[in-house]
Amino acid sequence: MEREVRLKRLHFRSWHRGTREADNMIGGFFDKWGDSWTDDEINWFEKLLEEDDVDIMAWAIGKQPPPEPFQTEQMAAMQKLDYFDFTK
Repeated sequence: MEREVRLKRLHFRSWHRGTREADNMIGGFFDKWGDSWTDDEINWFEKLLEEDDVDIMAWAIGKQPPPEPFQTEQMAAMQKLDYFDFTK
């Protein structure tokens, strides 16, 4: 049950970032991968959401290298940018 609650909370936080661009990038990433994440991956994403949107987006598009704690396979998946839904 705790996992389900965490995922619902992360879904909300992913899609309510403050800008449409951040919502689409972070929310789209969560929608594509969130259900398949392990507890460690959920922990990583929770920590990521504590960061500023401009930093997350810069890391995802390769404008800036992510800090060491975020240099993971999850960040590599985010950097693929293959999860955007351009119809939203």
